[in-house]
Amino acid sequence: MIGLRAMRPIERLTTREVRVHMRRRMLSGKIHRATVTGADIEYEGSVTIDGALLEHADILPHEVVWVWDVTNGARFETYVIPGEHGSGVVCVNGAAAHLVDVGDLVIVADFVEMDDEEARSHTPRNVFVDERNRVVELREERGGQTGLRVV
Repeated sequence: MIGLRAMRPIERLTTREVRVHMRRRMLSGKIHRATVTGADIEYEGSVTIDGALLEHADILPHEVVWVWDVTNGARFETYVIPGEHGSGVVCVNGAAAHLVDVGDLVIVADFVEMDDEEARSHTPRNVFVDERNRVVELREERGGQTGLRVV
């Protein structure tokens, strides 16, 4: 036949072989339900977060993070600037400051890519804070619907 080339058989990989080459994007760390202490539209961008909270969550300065506003549902991606240790600061800067209000509760999360094997034993660093953004607990997450009645 004109225009058709001989096709090679499709290479079959086992599930294990696929997983060896697979990269997964996993939650690396998060600061859960922090209180927004400032929203500075005039600043150039980013989110300023108490340096102690960043260390507990293993989030580096200038690392990309997601911010999810629990109060109003807004979600945005930005990067972190470390604030003074122990200050409790969580200040959203620049254009994203339009998306939050002082007093809103937010979740700040970063993600990491890793191979399948590493991902299967990975545990994210979850930092739970009080209303003044002081560390209350470092622990694994508990899934939602814990009080759900089984029918």
